[in-house]
Amino acid sequence: MKNVSLQKKLVLSAMFAALVCVGCFIQIPLPGGIPIVLQDMLCMLSGLLLGPIFGSLAVLIFLLLGAIGLPVYSGKAGLHVLLNGPTSGFLWGYLLAAFLGGLFLALLLPQNKEHGKAAQWIFITLAALLATVTAFACGVAGGMLIMRISFSRALAGYVLPFIPGNLIKLALMVLLAKKFRPVIYNYTN
Repeated sequence: MKNVSLQKKLVLSAMFAALVCVGCFIQIPLPGGIPIVLQDMLCMLSGLLLGPIFGSLAVLIFLLLGAIGLPVYSGKAGLHVLLNGPTSGFLWGYLLAAFLGGLFLALLLPQNKEHGKAAQWIFITLAALLATVTAFACGVAGGMLIMRISFSRALAGYVLPFIPGNLIKLALMVLLAKKFRPVIYNYTN
């Protein structure tokens, strides 16, 4: 029975990786060169829904697909984009964000225990916020290291233009995680 559960989790990881890849084609270009995409939300949501291991696996698959040449990094591809591109900090940050958001929920809101509705909303919101801050912190750090820009320029180019959209994405992540975490848990256990 455990084998079937593992297979289902692996299939869900692959499906989320596909969703993340598709998310790059829904984008709004910005003057700074970093478009608004759904990928960040989908990466973080994979951690919130699938947990730290299988959510991170979904993001890792996405990163590997882009590294081998599929244009899934906002329409770009290649190892050079992952290692030296202006968005490489974000790309690696997606992996860490999925892991940390999923770990936070796995530890503080385990599926096999009963929790009040208020606690569920609070912990899911905190996990989504942790994941979002993690992704942006990695994006800023990547911009500073790779693009060799100051912290204030990285903040202005990598964070400020995205705050309104990410507040909407944050609300969507919380709603989707609240709705689908029990469904995925029942499906995989």
